[in-house]
Amino acid sequence: MRAAYLRSDYEAGGVSVRIGARSPAFDALLRRRGASSAAFVTAWNPFSRRMPEGWNDRMLVRLRQAARGRVLAEGIGQAGAWWERHLLVAGDPRRIARLARRFRQNAIVVIAPGRPARLVMLRRDGAPTA
Repeated sequence: MRAAYLRSDYEAGGVSVRIGARSPAFDALLRRRGASSAAFVTAWNPFSRRMPEGWNDRMLVRLRQAARGRVLAEGIGQAGAWWERHLLVAGDPRRIARLARRFRQNAIVVIAPGRPARLVMLRRDGAPTA
């Protein structure tokens, strides 16, 4: 599973990044929006089980509502034929991890200015694992 995340490209607001890479364009996007950190999170395909696109879209609407105005941009994560719509949500990664866990996700991708994007795998209780 981890290998699939590492092969993926994450895009939002016309900017893309890969795990382990820095993105000056994302740094600028976060600064423009006044965010010290953000994370890619989705409600699509809970626990990596493919669901119908209509169902996935309805869950993404619920995630957007749960994020309560902290969505910086809409985006996608993609590796080969597998892709998912994501939201780039501003805030503390621990809080975003709890939100992702509510939507039965395996991981989030955290970005912060000057740092490489990092994968945070989630435990069943929603706490981040390093």
